Amino acid sequence: MENIQIAKTFEEVADLLEIQGANPFRVRAYRNAARTIGTLGTPVETILKNDGHALEELPGIGADLAGKITRMCRTGELPLLTQLTHKTPESLVAMLRIPGVGPKRAQLIYRKLGVKTLAQLEKAARAGRLSTLRGMGKTLEQTILRGIDQDKAHAARVPLAEAEAYVRPLVATLRASPGVEQLDVAGSFRRRSETVGDVDILVASSHAPTVARTFLRDPDVKQVLARGETKCSVVLRSGLQVDLRIVPRPSYGSALHYFTGSKPHNIAIRLLGVKRHLKINEYGVFRGTRQIGGRTEAEVFEAVGLPWIPPELRESRGEIEAARAGYLPRLVELADIRGDLQMHTDATDGKNTLAEMVAACQARDYEYIAITDHTKAVRVAGGLAKAGFHKQSRAIDIVRKHASKLVVFKGAEVDILDDGSLDLDDDTLAEFDVVIVSIHSRFNMSKAEMTRRIVRALQHPHAHILGHPTGRLIGKREPYPVDMAEVIKAARDYGVLLEINAQPDRLDLNDLHIQMARQAGVKLVISTDAHRIQELECIRYGVDQARRGWCEAKDVANTCRVAAFRKLIEK
Repeated sequence: MENIQIAKTFEEVADLLEIQGANPFRVRAYRNAARTIGTLGTPVETILKNDGHALEELPGIGADLAGKITRMCRTGELPLLTQLTHKTPESLVAMLRIPGVGPKRAQLIYRKLGVKTLAQLEKAARAGRLSTLRGMGKTLEQTILRGIDQDKAHAARVPLAEAEAYVRPLVATLRASPGVEQLDVAGSFRRRSETVGDVDILVASSHAPTVARTFLRDPDVKQVLARGETKCSVVLRSGLQVDLRIVPRPSYGSALHYFTGSKPHNIAIRLLGVKRHLKINEYGVFRGTRQIGGRTEAEVFEAVGLPWIPPELRESRGEIEAARAGYLPRLVELADIRGDLQMHTDATDGKNTLAEMVAACQARDYEYIAITDHTKAVRVAGGLAKAGFHKQSRAIDIVRKHASKLVVFKGAEVDILDDGSLDLDDDTLAEFDVVIVSIHSRFNMSKAEMTRRIVRALQHPHAHILGHPTGRLIGKREPYPVDMAEVIKAARDYGVLLEINAQPDRLDLNDLHIQMARQAGVKLVISTDAHRIQELECIRYGVDQARRGWCEAKDVANTCRVAAFRKLIEK
C-alpha cells in the first residue's frame, strides 16, 4: 500500500470512531498518524524492509499503530476499519465530507429524519427539514446545500499531490520495463493543475506489447477497462483511472503536446497549423501525407512559428499571443527559492520542535526562514499570547547561535479578527521580523464585510504577508466570499506580500489570482505552512502554482537574497 492509502484508511477510522462517540484522544491519535504517514518522504514499505521497528519511532506512531500499518502493507486491509464500517451506516461517513455536518449532526440527521444518502440529505435541505432540527437553522442549511454542490463538482477529481502519490510507483515500474524509450505523465497532471481527473501516461516504445503487459499486470491495478497494444486503461486500487498510450518515437513530441495541453490550447495550435497548410495531431506534423515534424514538442511549436511553451501555461490564457510576441515569462523554479516564510512548531499546533524545524531547513540549504506560530485566537491550535511569543523569542535567540548559515526570522501568524484588527497589540507586533496576517474564523461574512475586514488588516503598519488569502480547502471548503481585486489593490497600496500557500489542500492563491496579483505589481511569497518537517517538501507544489500563475523569480519575494528580503519587508 502507498503512504497516501494508509493515511486515508486512518482518516476513515478516525471518522468512524468519532461518529460512534469514541474517546477523543483515540480519534486524535488516528488523525495524527494519518498526517504523519501522509507526509512521509519515504514509502512505508521501504521502512519496513530496512527496519521493522523504525515505524514505532515516527511521531504519533507507537507499537499498536505500527502493527496495524504492517498488516495493511502485507494484506492490503485493516480489520478495524471493516469492523467499524459494519457498525456504521455508509451514509453517515459520506455526510462528513459536507461542510457543516460533523459527526454529531450526521447522527442527529440520521436519527431524526431517517436520512441515509447524500441525495436524501440534499432533498431534506431543499425542503427546509434540516432547519427544523435543534441547533440547525436556515444559514447552516444553505451551507450544507453549497457543500453538497461542491462535493458533486469535485467527486471525479483528486488533489494533485494525491494523484502523484498513486501514480509514482506505477511510473517507476514502467520506466524499468524493457522497451521504454521515453515516458511522461501528460494531461492536467503535467500542467500541474490543482486537481486531476484521469491520468494519461505516454510512452515511446518499439515494443508496445511488452510495455502494455507490464502496465496491466501492475499489482496496484484493480480493474482493467480496456486493453490493446497501444492503448490501455485501468482503475487503480485508489479508484484513480490511468490511461496508457504507446506511440513510436517519431510521433512522441506530437503526442506529448496533444495529451498535455488543454482543449482550447490544442485547438489554437491546430488552427495556426491550418493557416500554414499543415495538419497537426497526436501522430505528428504533416504537410499533405508527409510527416515533417513531431519527434519533439519543440518541433510542433516551431512548425507554427512559436517557441516552446511550458506545460503549466498551456491553458489558452494568452500564452500563444505572448509566445508570438516574445514575451513568455521565464518561470520561477524550485531552485530559485531561498527561504520558507510560514511554519509552525510544537509551541502551538506543529509536531516538531523549533530546533528540529531549523535543522530541517538547514538541510535544505535555505538562506532564511520565519517561525510563525499561531496567536491566541486560534484556540484549537493552542495559539500563543504575548508571553508565549516572548518565550519563543528567547528560544530563537539561542537557536540562532547554532545556525550561523541560516537566518531565523522571528514571526507570527496573527489572526485577523472580525473587525479587521489583529490578534496582538502593536508593541508586540513591532518585535517581530515577519508578521503574517490570516483568517481562521467567521468564513460566512458577506463579500463586502470580508473584503473590508481583510483590507483593514493590510493597512496595519506591521502586516508583511497575507496568509492563504481566500481560505479555501480544495474539495472540502470553498473560498470565503471576498473581492480579490480590492484585496490585490490594497496589497499593492500598502506594500503587503500575498502568500501562495503550498499545502496541497490549499494552494491558495489559485493560479488566476496569482496572475492578477503579478499583473498589478504585487509581490508574492511561496510558503509551506509546514506543521512538521516532512511538510517542508510541499514547497514544490507552491512553485507549481506560481508557475501556473506566470510568475518569474522576480515576482516571488523569497527568491531574494536575505539582505534584499530584509529591505523589502522593512520598506
